[in-house]
Amino acid sequence: MAFNILVADDSETMRTVIKKTVEMSGVPIGEFHEAANGKEALAILESNWIDVILSDINMPEMGGMELLKAVSANEDLNRIPLIFITTESSDARMDEAKKLGVAGYVKKPFQPEIIKSILYDVLEKAYEHRMVDMPADENDDDDMDF
Repeated sequence: MAFNILVADDSETMRTVIKKTVEMSGVPIGEFHEAANGKEALAILESNWIDVILSDINMPEMGGMELLKAVSANEDLNRIPLIFITTESSDARMDEAKKLGVAGYVKKPFQPEIIKSILYDVLEKAYEHRMVDMPADENDDDDMDF
């Protein structure tokens, strides 16, 4: 089973680094989507099945906190775990993110093992939700393949 991943970061270089890190982690990737801000991420979410969002907090137009609020408030999207990968280190911001349901937090610069560990944990939960949400004929995988 492959997972569809959305990376939202205003830095194209950082999106590339995150994508390469995820690929090296061994997580099976179906589709990989990229957005430069929260608004672009929401547009992608409207028309694509996404299993996990990896997002920066500080982005132009719509930042990660606003994206998290929008995803959390939307009945069709609130099943999607969001992990922050950010330079943000404010305890108040992290407390707010936890209250809004952030699935994980990785501080930049990061070690690939940190992303791998959090992704595996979060994707295991996403897999369980996916099996519940999928039509029965598509739900024929018994185990995760990573």
